[in-house]
Amino acid sequence: MEWEAPESDALDFRVLGPVELLDHRSGARFAPSGGKQRALLAALVVRAGEVLSAERLIDELWGDRPPARAANALHAHVARLRRLLPSTGDGSPEQARIATHPLGYLLRLGSARTDAQYFSRLSAQGRAAVVADPAHAAELLHRALDLWRGPALEGSGRGQICAREAERLEQSRLTTLETLYEAKLRSSRHEEVIGQLERLTAAHPTRERFYDLLMLALYRCGRQSEALGVYERARQRLMGEIGVGPGPALRARMEAIMLRDPGLGAFEPAPASAESALTSLGGEIARLRNRIDVLRHEQDELVRRFKLLSEASTGSPALFEDPSRL
Repeated sequence: MEWEAPESDALDFRVLGPVELLDHRSGARFAPSGGKQRALLAALVVRAGEVLSAERLIDELWGDRPPARAANALHAHVARLRRLLPSTGDGSPEQARIATHPLGYLLRLGSARTDAQYFSRLSAQGRAAVVADPAHAAELLHRALDLWRGPALEGSGRGQICAREAERLEQSRLTTLETLYEAKLRSSRHEEVIGQLERLTAAHPTRERFYDLLMLALYRCGRQSEALGVYERARQRLMGEIGVGPGPALRARMEAIMLRDPGLGAFEPAPASAESALTSLGGEIARLRNRIDVLRHEQDELVRRFKLLSEASTGSPALFEDPSRL
């Protein structure tokens, strides 16, 4: 997903997927070609505005197997990355996108943005609106999630800086997904979300909130027994994965569903069987036929009275002799 770039700097750093840069002026996307270059750019973007020491960057790029002249190798990678990135101003060293400090290196964002920043802002706006305006909240949260092009910082190595940030961003993505489906349920879109939540519980078997939302959606569709079945499935998966059962929130949801708590919202019980559904339909048809017969009788009576009144308006002697005919 794209967003309007500020006029002063048309560059976006994108980390919600493979690390790349997007130049809004030309529409071009570009990224370092080598793994070490991508890891270096990713670490600098993640810690933009912060000086990263050479030792920390060496550890990020090579781990416990640095090259013999690691500082020189790092300096060479920084120089190549500088040539790839546009400056933040007039092109002078003072305006270089990557600045050199006595303690290490620093990436200046300037007025550029990162997709992670935009994702965080949209997510926060969606969470703030979920109670008062769930439909608008769902729109904002969809826009936030559409920014993702794959796993965060994909292809950027396994250094501590990128690994920790990738995990933080993934947890934020899952929380945003949970809030999105809460907003949809608040918008009475429970039928729509069941299949999506089924897939999310399968993909994230220890994420209790997805089970909770699925149980509520099923219950509101009149599928109480299936909602309780989801709780049992969650219990088995949690015991198998982490050795503990569902937490208090999920247990409370199960108990509320068993008691058909009015606070859960609409409950529409399904017919016990196809036979009972047909019996109910047959009874309704018979009642409608009886009602039609009554209405026809009333119609005939009204027609008769109308004719008699017409006779009265023309001065029919028979009507005046026997007014009971009305």
